[in-house]
Amino acid sequence: MNSLSLAVRDSSTMLRRNLLRVRRYPSMTLNLLLTPVMMLLLFVFVFGEAMSAGIGGGADRSDYLAYLLPGLLLMTIGSTTIGTAVSVSMDMTEGIIARFRTMAIHRGSILIGHVIGSVLQTIISVAFVGAVGVAIGFRSTDATLVEWVAAFGLLTLFALALTWIAVGMGMVSPNAEAASNNAMPLIFLPLISSAFVPVDAMPGAFQPIAEYQPFTPAIETLRGLLLGTEIGHNGWLALGWCVGLALLGYFWSKSVFERDPK
Repeated sequence: MNSLSLAVRDSSTMLRRNLLRVRRYPSMTLNLLLTPVMMLLLFVFVFGEAMSAGIGGGADRSDYLAYLLPGLLLMTIGSTTIGTAVSVSMDMTEGIIARFRTMAIHRGSILIGHVIGSVLQTIISVAFVGAVGVAIGFRSTDATLVEWVAAFGLLTLFALALTWIAVGMGMVSPNAEAASNNAMPLIFLPLISSAFVPVDAMPGAFQPIAEYQPFTPAIETLRGLLLGTEIGHNGWLALGWCVGLALLGYFWSKSVFERDPK
């Protein structure tokens, strides 16, 4: 069996292992998924009229729902990948990685299984939150098929990038609790972005944070694709952030995995 066939076979095995873990322990996924769903319902039905008036949409919840949902989809990616950091940390600290190192398997398949499994789980979570948004009134009547495909591609690429970052966080964490804490910025950053209010409506001290971070250009690009708003340079910025974070997470994880015997 050649190296490529071995890598594909072992990566498939590791993917199946991680999907079985998700099925056996659904509480973590459910807890992480409930955060964006509850925020969606809270901001639409409790604050929706006031927030809509604040962004110039009139006192109409549906206007704010259209503004909010793209940001919540990106926030869902950030919250779901926390589970990846915890899962990787558990493997690193409970000895299973050490056991895998002694077996005749493709070394890269261990990380690839985590990454592919996490991306699949994240896309399913995003689809669920999107379905909740549609159920409470979100509509994207102006988006073409190409724009829908581009939006799905952006969400997938963003999920891949944050997953690699989460893998790195999990590998350097001493335990699962620390991994969960280290990955919390993946939830907090969307709160200081254009997900809930426009950047220029924020206090001055927060505007640079909101503007120069990965979530804001991705959110604005997703809004442009689904709602027909102006994308401008945000598309290229979002793509650049995705590629940069994915490469950073990949080389970080690979470096730690190759040198850490624990």
